[in-house]
Amino acid sequence: MSNINLQDRAVGAIMGAYIGDALGLGPHWYYNLDEQREQYGDWVDDYTDPQTDRYHGGMKAGQSSQSGIILTMLIDSIVDNQDYQEADFCRRLDEQLFPLLDGTPNSGPGGFTSQSIREAWALRTQQQKPWGQVAGFTDNTEAAERILALAVRYATDPSMLASTVSSNTLLTQCDETINAMTVAYGAVLGMLVQGHPLDEELSTKLMQLVGKQELPFHAMSIAGSKPSAAGTFASPDALLSPSSIARAAHENLIQPAWKVSLVYGMPCAVYHQFPACYYLAARYSDDFENAVLHAINGGGQNMARAMLTGALVGAQVGIKNIPQRFIDGLENSTELLKRAEKLAALIN
Repeated sequence: MSNINLQDRAVGAIMGAYIGDALGLGPHWYYNLDEQREQYGDWVDDYTDPQTDRYHGGMKAGQSSQSGIILTMLIDSIVDNQDYQEADFCRRLDEQLFPLLDGTPNSGPGGFTSQSIREAWALRTQQQKPWGQVAGFTDNTEAAERILALAVRYATDPSMLASTVSSNTLLTQCDETINAMTVAYGAVLGMLVQGHPLDEELSTKLMQLVGKQELPFHAMSIAGSKPSAAGTFASPDALLSPSSIARAAHENLIQPAWKVSLVYGMPCAVYHQFPACYYLAARYSDDFENAVLHAINGGGQNMARAMLTGALVGAQVGIKNIPQRFIDGLENSTELLKRAEKLAALIN
């Protein structure tokens, strides 16, 4: 789909994330697949209401979880300022999100608050710690679910992408391995928005950016690199895995594809989630529906899996190739689409 322009890819990435997030609202966190299928049938193929006694109970099909809400907050901050202004985003968290939380998981907008947000809330509001001192060691994809806005905004500027994604991630997650893997995910998404395929050559292209010091990863493994080429992150492995996984995806090694959750793991941690997302986004690079539905039907932390996969595939197919029913089924879809278009218009 080389005829898709950059703005369409950017809008597709944002709307793909919103769609994946909302698809996961109902069948979220079923680690027993038999139980998921008992509640939602053999194949979830659309937005669904959550069960009243489970996560997001009381919400309706097509609504955004807290992940989608925070993504919206970051997009609004970027659009209003034309660039990423971290102080403004933090102010929005302080004023628009944290007053609605009480430190417990099943509270706040979106029906559930992740551990890393709860930890930041506690340190910020209960102990009055400043931003920069409220991050915890949670290894989930909480930051990745919002930084995709930065990956889209700075898709054509890898250095700025890496800098802003890293800084934003460190607001709530301080583990440097999680930071490195999140920056790598953002770099992959940025490449897809530019129009590069998620294939066996993508990692080579990413490593070339490392060699040119446009991505802050250790470059000692690149021929001709010098000790001064050591980057912020000690290992470039997070940039190397997408192409290996893409090769497995193109050979259809996991059958059926929803079993990525069994191969890479159902839990929330980035080292379970990112490989599964890369696999689905490479295997279904031109088929948004199959990508996100296989992400959902694998159970476990399927909301994050579908959200992050949706962004990767949405960037590859562009907004015009996302099935209209997924857009129509989103609550406030018109406003979300306008927001995505405003963000895409900022890309230089």
